[in-house]
Amino acid sequence: MPTVMINGAIRQYDKGTTFEAIVREYQPKYNYSIALVYHNGKMRELSKRLERDGALSFITTADKPGHNAYVRTAQMMLVKAASEILADAGDAGRNTHIKIEFFLGNACFCSMLGGLRATPDFAARIEERMRLYVEKNIPIIKKTYPIDDAIELFRRQGMKDKEKLFHYRRSSTVNVYRMEGYSDYFYGYMLPSTGYVRLFKVMAYEGGLLLVLPTMENPTELEEFVEQPNLFDQLMLSTQWGDLVNISTVGDLNEQICNGSISDMILVQEALQERRIAKTAQEIYDRGTVRFVLVAGPSSSGKTTFSHRLAIQLKSFGLRPHIISMDDYFVDRDRTPVDIDGNFNFDVLEALDLELFNDDMVDLLNGETIEMPRFDFKSGRRVYKGDFLKFEESDILVIEGIHGLNPRVTEKLPEENKFKIYISAMTSLNIDEHNRIPSTDTRLLRRMVRDARTRSYTAQDTLRSWPKVREGEERNIFPFQETADAVFNSVLIYELAILKQFAEPLLLGVRPNEPEYYEAKRLIKFLDYFVGIDATPVPGNSICREFVGGGIFPV
Repeated sequence: MPTVMINGAIRQYDKGTTFEAIVREYQPKYNYSIALVYHNGKMRELSKRLERDGALSFITTADKPGHNAYVRTAQMMLVKAASEILADAGDAGRNTHIKIEFFLGNACFCSMLGGLRATPDFAARIEERMRLYVEKNIPIIKKTYPIDDAIELFRRQGMKDKEKLFHYRRSSTVNVYRMEGYSDYFYGYMLPSTGYVRLFKVMAYEGGLLLVLPTMENPTELEEFVEQPNLFDQLMLSTQWGDLVNISTVGDLNEQICNGSISDMILVQEALQERRIAKTAQEIYDRGTVRFVLVAGPSSSGKTTFSHRLAIQLKSFGLRPHIISMDDYFVDRDRTPVDIDGNFNFDVLEALDLELFNDDMVDLLNGETIEMPRFDFKSGRRVYKGDFLKFEESDILVIEGIHGLNPRVTEKLPEENKFKIYISAMTSLNIDEHNRIPSTDTRLLRRMVRDARTRSYTAQDTLRSWPKVREGEERNIFPFQETADAVFNSVLIYELAILKQFAEPLLLGVRPNEPEYYEAKRLIKFLDYFVGIDATPVPGNSICREFVGGGIFPV
């Protein structure tokens, strides 16, 4: 009879007791639904059984792993419901299937592939069927298959994307989830049954479906969906770019790598990005009144390289761009805010001298000469080294900084003189048609590789600091993204195959006894989906070069 330590108390249970049975005892003590457990520091699904002594703690839907399990389970329910309804819709229905694309706030957008478009009636029927699943509380059973058997299973179900994905997988086995006759693969843990997924809404949207779900911050309520048209358009554009090179999943990418056509694909992707940058430069020039281009976005979005490439395009219109960093307007170190741990917090608005910045920019507009500051990070003070600037007719500033979209930053500047750009790495590539790649994973891997190259940080250092980075983004950047005049997606469809070569050795250096070990292990498993490629074919002006090195810009 295994002995278990739970919340400081020792309990004993029969060997083979499911974690779900133990959770039922403790659920009334928690405000949020328990989705997973840690047993001896290892994450386990509730369907798993207790086999040995150890410490047990609970993961709720207010925690990231628990929230993700809720999302994946709801997505499986939607895909199953849609497949059943489409099967009864004649040939057009049988030739249509669901692809899980991306998140817009609290809603997951799913496209309809094969011809049919989602209607409000179709969305209502899917939601009704999903609610039937909830009432029936259907078990979700995980079974491990030899990889060849899994490939054959998905071939029989017509899931060519999964068949292709596992063809390039080095693992000898695959975990497959089954729900009442329907089998699928999901990257990550699931809930034990459909009865756990009670909050959701299904809507028709832009020809596809929106699956509206509770957020991690508010797991017990379903908030209204708020449209983000700029973000949606940019994400759909990236999906279209993938279609141009016949890559929408990791399996497609691996196939092109192994077929030897990756170099051409890299150049096509870079050309598509350059065309988008050129279009943005054209918009700025056509306005005629823009003097300040504000480039803002979350960590590791490629803001610096983008600013340099945009400046080159602006030069082609006869403008004279000057690239500056908003970091040069940091307050002196003795005035820098600190976080709850006593560390300097450079991500809050109060870390900037907004009065000086606005006064300098207004002086430039008024035709005065100013001396541009430079922030010396060693001394923690602004310094002046004779960098004088006076606006002539063709001068324009390209200002890079995470707060660029916040109206307080440029409150003294006329709106007609500003052009705001939101940039982020918004992943359009899917692992397969039912497993999207989180954009945060792409940015995290970018940052990890750059941190190791430029700051000699370990993977553990980057992983440890990442949650605070994400908190700052949620508070200071994302609320303003829809106010941008232009949105730029900096992700490159091939880049994770490049980053793999640099990130894997760093992640393997995280030891099992370190708190970041399981996140490092998750990322190693994620990178295992990709066939790695050398960075040699990547152009020197690529945003990818900002992270792996070898670029032509000073970053």
